[in-house]
Amino acid sequence: MDSSPSQSETSEHLAFLLSCQRGAFQAEPMPSLDIRLTWLKRLRSVLVSEQESLVQAVNQDFGNRSRDETLFAEILPTLQSIDHTCKHLRRWMKPSRRPLGIAFQPGSAQVVYQPLGVVGVIVPWNYPIFLAMGPLIGALAAGNRVMIKMSEATQATSQRVKELLAQAFPEDQVAVVLGEADVGAAFSRLPFDHLLFTGATSIARHILRAAADNLTPVTLELGGKSPAIVSQTVPLDDAAERIAFGKTMNAGQTCVAPDYVLVPEARVEAFVTAYRQVIGRFYPQLVDNPDYTSIINPRQQARLNSYLEDARAKGARLLPLFDEAQERRLPPTLLLDVTDDMLVMQDEIFGPLLPIVPYRQIDDAIAYINARPRPLALYYFGYDRDQQQHVVTQTHSGGVGLNETLLHVAVCDLPFGGIGPSGMGHYHGHEGFLTFSKAKAILRKPRFNATRVLYPPYGTRLQKLARRLLIR
Repeated sequence: MDSSPSQSETSEHLAFLLSCQRGAFQAEPMPSLDIRLTWLKRLRSVLVSEQESLVQAVNQDFGNRSRDETLFAEILPTLQSIDHTCKHLRRWMKPSRRPLGIAFQPGSAQVVYQPLGVVGVIVPWNYPIFLAMGPLIGALAAGNRVMIKMSEATQATSQRVKELLAQAFPEDQVAVVLGEADVGAAFSRLPFDHLLFTGATSIARHILRAAADNLTPVTLELGGKSPAIVSQTVPLDDAAERIAFGKTMNAGQTCVAPDYVLVPEARVEAFVTAYRQVIGRFYPQLVDNPDYTSIINPRQQARLNSYLEDARAKGARLLPLFDEAQERRLPPTLLLDVTDDMLVMQDEIFGPLLPIVPYRQIDDAIAYINARPRPLALYYFGYDRDQQQHVVTQTHSGGVGLNETLLHVAVCDLPFGGIGPSGMGHYHGHEGFLTFSKAKAILRKPRFNATRVLYPPYGTRLQKLARRLLIR
């Protein structure tokens, strides 16, 4: 372990924050509905009043981030999530009555949803507002205290989020932590009551190991290579338009962006034409276009360029859809004749590059997907209900979009989460409330003790009762 003064001070400060929040939670272990609604409305108020400063901060971090993308992909779904949570929170908090068998009568059984305590949240750089506020909403709704580690790659946004949340909440309620990777590592080693991490699978392995030392429950929201399937019959203009939307939103820097597209062999060239036309309509030019988001930093730009160089060297046909480029505005690019040994087909792309994989029959496409790690999202384009159902039941993924991309994540009442290498656990909506709550089982008995029949010394009376209950 690094024992430098800065590391020591970081660990001590984090431990102090956790101690303050744990003390505050112990003083108020079951906040009322009214208190939780006050927290959520306070969060909503500061987000609405400061939305423009958040938009500017994200734009500063990216070099150019479409203002409209920040508004409708980060601010709007966050506000909708708060509204949805406020509307349903009373019902979610209500104890759940459970049936009680004859062996346990007289009595009653119920489940009470109790806050966990202090929740840790580690936020990535690609959607720093939405992916900080989503877990925060669920954790506050469940009555918890929250510590948030913002990404070091979005310094302006991270600082602004810290300032705004400090306006809305005392630090023993919500605390925002800034710092580089060493701070994130120290953060993940804290004995939280629950830890939610959104980010790369490679980092998630370290997070999980660190949390295991404290037996901290973990929700991992990762990514992977989310496929899109184009059917034999879907109009290609429909499919190309919706796939292009999902692939170019935030320049493809989205965990549920379509990573590659499976297209019937006979339709590949027509799909290329349709996709090219859609991109030209979305972005008439690349240079100085405020609607097209930049790659977050030179490191990520270099990574994406290395994918292109590797694919070209191994025989792929690259089709950049713009001749010009500007700073970190990487042109949308189609890749044909890709093979499994190419980096672009091994790693999550997280950029505007779209490999096309031809297939013959739908079961070939399904087999191709199932032979690979389970993705965070899967998209199918085709209007035949039977084939939709076939794809849904024969594949595994965190979520599915039928004739759409991305938008299932923004539906407030749908759980969001991965499976296997794309994550574990889920949140959003009611599932988020449950993730950040302890479902406590309670059995209540009256003064009359019918259970006395089970007490020793055992004899024929108990045996007769057992036969009556077990053999019917």
